[in-house]
Amino acid sequence: MLCKLSLKNIKKSIKDYTIYFFTLILGISIFYVFNALDTQTAMMEVSSSTRELIKLMMTMMSAVSVFVSFILGFLIIYASRFLMKRRNKEFGIYLTLGMSKRKISMILFFETLIIGILSLVVGLGLGTLLSQLMSVIVVNMFEANLTKYTFVFSSSACIRTIAYFSVMYLFVMIFNTISVSKCKLIDLLHGNKKAETLKLKNPFICIIIFIISVCILGYAYYMVTAGFADMDNVKDILVPIAMGSIGTFFLFWSLSGLVLRIVRSMKSFYYKGLNSFTLRQFSSKINTTVFSTTIICLMLFVTICLLSSCLTMKNSMNEGIKKFAPADIQLTNKRNMDATQWHDMNLSYGYTEEQMANSHIDAVEKLKVFDFDITKYLKEFIQVKIYRTPDLTLNHTLGSKLESVRTEFPFLKYDTMEDIITISDYNKIAKLYGIDTYFLDDNEYIVIADFKSMVNTRNIALKNKETINLFGYTLKPKYDECQDGFVEMSSQRINGGVIVVSDRVVDENYLYGDMLIGNYNTTDKKEILDIEENLNKITKNPLKDKYLLPDGTTKLSIKESTNSLTVMVTFIGLYLGVIFLISSAAILGLKELSESSDNKERFRMLRKIGTDEKLIKKALFRQIGIFFLLPLLLAIIHSIFGIMFAVKILEVFGTDELLPSIIMTGIFLVIIYGGYFLITYYCSKNIIKEKN
Repeated sequence: MLCKLSLKNIKKSIKDYTIYFFTLILGISIFYVFNALDTQTAMMEVSSSTRELIKLMMTMMSAVSVFVSFILGFLIIYASRFLMKRRNKEFGIYLTLGMSKRKISMILFFETLIIGILSLVVGLGLGTLLSQLMSVIVVNMFEANLTKYTFVFSSSACIRTIAYFSVMYLFVMIFNTISVSKCKLIDLLHGNKKAETLKLKNPFICIIIFIISVCILGYAYYMVTAGFADMDNVKDILVPIAMGSIGTFFLFWSLSGLVLRIVRSMKSFYYKGLNSFTLRQFSSKINTTVFSTTIICLMLFVTICLLSSCLTMKNSMNEGIKKFAPADIQLTNKRNMDATQWHDMNLSYGYTEEQMANSHIDAVEKLKVFDFDITKYLKEFIQVKIYRTPDLTLNHTLGSKLESVRTEFPFLKYDTMEDIITISDYNKIAKLYGIDTYFLDDNEYIVIADFKSMVNTRNIALKNKETINLFGYTLKPKYDECQDGFVEMSSQRINGGVIVVSDRVVDENYLYGDMLIGNYNTTDKKEILDIEENLNKITKNPLKDKYLLPDGTTKLSIKESTNSLTVMVTFIGLYLGVIFLISSAAILGLKELSESSDNKERFRMLRKIGTDEKLIKKALFRQIGIFFLLPLLLAIIHSIFGIMFAVKILEVFGTDELLPSIIMTGIFLVIIYGGYFLITYYCSKNIIKEKN
């Protein structure tokens, strides 16, 4: 009997359950999709190193899933509170008819069980379909082969999803039982008739708090933008975060007391249509929802920053591979480690006497010692030399601007020796990479750099025409700013500066290393993997105790490590971002449905005095729109400065793809947040609808 009654209740209240169902299904499907990533990657042909990174990603994803389960658990309990409040009168009638609280608890138990089973079945079904789409995305991000694609269902992700959500539903059942046991009959029957008292706050206090909140937020914005250079550690980042949270709370608190007073002074607007009704409704509720509105605003802020940042990083790193890894292989070989200057500076520390004695051999000849003739595998290659001297460090290149730069950037390593390369060698690299070449006179030098913060730092000295003394020559800068370029391959802008000088200037006694850069004579991935596997075997050769091994990187290894990092950051960012977005939108939606339930009598009174139905619907639309728009607008303002801060952090990865990422984030907001707004409006319209 109780089970049948539960089924009838669910069927009767299906419209009230819309947001609840929608949120549960979305949460379950997203939970399944991101926990089933390992099944999508299992069918791909990737290297062993990439496979290890995928395992690491799944370990991190499991940890994130625990955090996500707490958020979704809180959301489900919050939704249950709304549904119980919506049915207070129904429970009161049950008690009046003689039903015990235990039986009411059993009804709620069966309802929760039925809803849980339905949502799990639908959510897992939707998640399984979405995971197939995710397979295509994962394969595309790893640039793997899709020919072995098969329909995959992850039993482990399914079991994990069922286990996590079963625990959540268990807590909901316990919560419902406790709530029913505390109910009083009079509150259940007449709770919806209790009028909310509109308390007007002291306007002078509100103005003072408003000014304080603006000042707090303004200083927090300054700290994460102009004051970024003063942040020494992670703790310094927590300060503007705390200030932003406090400032947001104060702002909403002050607005809750000012909005109605300000609008009431605008007579023509206040008394137009149902504006007075809508604004009084808004003011009466915003007074009691300041804290929850603050939380929702901050969650939206985190969502926007997370999605924008992780998508920017993904797009920038993918573009960075094409731009900053234009050759197939690059080997760097240390030279002359037994030279006096390197020995005195402990740069030869850790090397054996034999390794130092044999460090005069270049990269190609050294590989031949290991029975690996790299020239057999390359269709083209170049060799260039890198020089260093203790007489040319960052201190020396900054010249008279050293103290001013040191004051602004105290944590730079100013005693680091600069990398020096001849113009002819740099032009060899530039031609192979397809970037700009240069011409130099014997008394000139160029700084090649692309890492933005270091470029800005070096430009201070270059604009001041600072000269440098190198190997007996006094050199002046050819340009008053750094020239864009790089020597070492990577996936992003990491070149903090290379000094390019005339061939006549360098002293061979200060040769520090040589670099070999080339392209394979094959484009077949399997053959390339075989070459690189053979190259990696050198690290196990016993001769490594006699010869220093060249440090190497390849386009394939850069691509694989970058793709793995990109996938990890992107998926975790998307996972958290979408969950935060769903949670904030669902909380707002449920709050508004609860308000509509409470305000049902008020809308009925409007009909009794002859208010047109179109005006009532318009008032409801505006009321819900204001509640959805208010935290979103402030979150967008926060996000402008948050993204500016993130840009400085992501500088190394590049931020050229920031605008497309922001647009994509906007699309996520419109679809999910806007979707919840529309569902809330139509459900609220159904709640206040006059029954025939």
